[in-house]
Amino acid sequence: MSDERPLSERGWAGRQGAGESPAVVVVDFSRGFTEPESPLHCDADAALEATAKLLEAARAAGAPVYYTTVVYDEEGLREAAAFLAKSPALAELTPGSPWAEIDPRIAPADGEPVLEKRFASAFFGTDLSQRMRADGVDTAIVVGASTSGCVRASALDALQHGNRVMVVRDAVADRLTEAHERSLLDLDAKYADVVSLEEALAVLSRRPA
Repeated sequence: MSDERPLSERGWAGRQGAGESPAVVVVDFSRGFTEPESPLHCDADAALEATAKLLEAARAAGAPVYYTTVVYDEEGLREAAAFLAKSPALAELTPGSPWAEIDPRIAPADGEPVLEKRFASAFFGTDLSQRMRADGVDTAIVVGASTSGCVRASALDALQHGNRVMVVRDAVADRLTEAHERSLLDLDAKYADVVSLEEALAVLSRRPA
């Protein structure tokens, strides 16, 4: 028989809490993932609204903000061939394509980096970990798309690079409701604190100036 007790009673779903120096990691909220005309589209309007509020708070607190976008040049298409075999629509994200641009509703401010990547994690093949260490970051507040794909992979890698991790439920999006909900359940059980927008805003408001 399966154990029907809550995960918290079985040694899972503990709380990491936030550290002293949070940053916001915006994963792949590019137009290819946010605009309905794109084959990669997620239902992201509400998540974008929440992300905009989070970014306003992060900037007011002086917290770092990092963006990622997926882009494939010819070399990238070769390197990521196996990944693209599973998700061929990603090949639409070419250099100079509007689909690779960050959605203007959450456009980067001056000085906020947009890191190009070829695989799911925001950390794989980028210098995000080095940037976070240089900025003294100890807590990654992760938002973006898709919950079950690049957000999940980025949250896991953020943890494995020594950070506390918060995934903002209101600010992540997916194509499938079931995949979205199951991924949040799994993340909260093992790798991150899944939190509301209000909880994430409270963490940023406590950041030392």
